[in-house]
Amino acid sequence: MPSLSEETQGRVARLMPGATIGIVGGGQLGRMMALSAKYMGFRVGVLDPTPDCPTAQVGDFQIVAAYDDKAAIRELAERSDVLTYEFENVDADALDEVRGETAVPQGTDLLRVTQNRIAEKTFINEHGIETAPWRAVNDRASLDTALEEIGYPAVLKTCEGGYDGHGQIVLHGPADLERVWADDGFPPAILEGFVDFAFEASILVSGDGERYVTFPIVRNVHRNNILHLTIAPAEVPQAVADRAHELAMTLAAGFRLAGTLAIELFVTDEGRVIVNELAPRPHNSGHYTIEACSIDQFDAHIRGIAGLPIAEPKLLSPAVMANVLGQHVEPTRALVGEHPEWNVHDYGKAAVKHDRKMGHITVLTDDTAATVAALEATGCWDDLK
Repeated sequence: MPSLSEETQGRVARLMPGATIGIVGGGQLGRMMALSAKYMGFRVGVLDPTPDCPTAQVGDFQIVAAYDDKAAIRELAERSDVLTYEFENVDADALDEVRGETAVPQGTDLLRVTQNRIAEKTFINEHGIETAPWRAVNDRASLDTALEEIGYPAVLKTCEGGYDGHGQIVLHGPADLERVWADDGFPPAILEGFVDFAFEASILVSGDGERYVTFPIVRNVHRNNILHLTIAPAEVPQAVADRAHELAMTLAAGFRLAGTLAIELFVTDEGRVIVNELAPRPHNSGHYTIEACSIDQFDAHIRGIAGLPIAEPKLLSPAVMANVLGQHVEPTRALVGEHPEWNVHDYGKAAVKHDRKMGHITVLTDDTAATVAALEATGCWDDLK
């Protein structure tokens, strides 16, 4: 598959301080994008349905409306010099409709590819990069055929939507088929075979549409399908690190990437690097970069969409990042005074909910294993054991 066309990307000339960046989505990723933008002298507007959302707390103005409200998106476009987004479930058609009002440097082809798992797997495979074996399915009959080809265990995922394990059914054997949707409610879906991986990892790549840089490959630990820990860097053979860098650069070039792209990976015992999913924006597993790198993923994203050059990131210190979910807010706040090594980030969310990402803690360290053990020993994350 060829690279995406420059015409679809909406490149901008270099933005100058005082220009306005509009962000669709007002959660923690938008908040951290906005903080980076403000340091560079830009103004920030946000569209989000929740008044005083995390991004609005640090931005210049908020349009309170649904993400698919085309009139609201047009208003944001008219008030902004550039539009970006903090999550992939954005109405691509609505963004296309405002191209005459403002630039959308990331384009919408990137959105459309990453919004649909079939399009995403196809794009990755056509660029010579390995994924788990997969088949498109749309009813019980096609699922049965796919299972005959891929076998158990496998995971059935809706093609669109779903995050942190939502929209997924793990199939260990025929008995699990009872949980599968009936034909009259069977959504477009994909069946993926399990990968016998040693660990999960990710790599970030950022670009300005022409030049691309990568961050280190990191190791990720999930609990209940939600990221728990990121360990930077991942301790891997150089060949694995080189392969992750290579595939990241290949995908960035294929997308003519402007901004930051996160690539979730499986690493096998044999050293194979397999792409699991893509996220067309900064990512939870990249939060460590704020303290640990010479440039963080949010600065790189803003520079990329603003037409500014991006320096090659340097890892200044190994680090461990731990997510603070709703149930971890009280215990971590109780201990923060005892841990000066904790770099605590609170997302400013009004409602504390179980399993909701409320913040994160990053620790710079010379011994990541000891730091992981020390974090776990606090008891703050005992519910995840």
